[in-house]
Amino acid sequence: MIKTTEINRAETGDMFPDDRIEQALRRLDSAAALLEQRIARRVAEAAGEAGGIMDVDRARLAAELDAARSRELALEAAGAEASAALAAAIAALRQRLDTAGEV
Repeated sequence: MIKTTEINRAETGDMFPDDRIEQALRRLDSAAALLEQRIARRVAEAAGEAGGIMDVDRARLAAELDAARSRELALEAAGAEASAALAAAIAALRQRLDTAGEV
C-alpha cells in the first residue's frame, strides 16, 4: 500500500522535512570529515616544522659543543707548553744558582 505522503512526494517532487534533515546531516558529516582531514594535515605540518626547528637547534648546539671542545683542547695544549717552559726555566735557574754557589 502506498502512503499519501509518498504519492504527494512523487507527484510534486517536493522533499519532506525528514529528507531535508537527512541531507543536512550528510552535508554536516561531509564537512566535519573534511575539517578533520584538514586539522590532521595542519597538525602533521606543525609537528614537522617543530621537528625541523628542533633539528636546527640541535645542530647548532652540537656545533657549539664541538667548538668548545676544540678550544678546551687548545687551552690544554697551551697549558702543557707553558708548564714545560716554566719547568725548563726553573731547571735553568737552579743550575745557575748551583754553579754560582760553587764559585
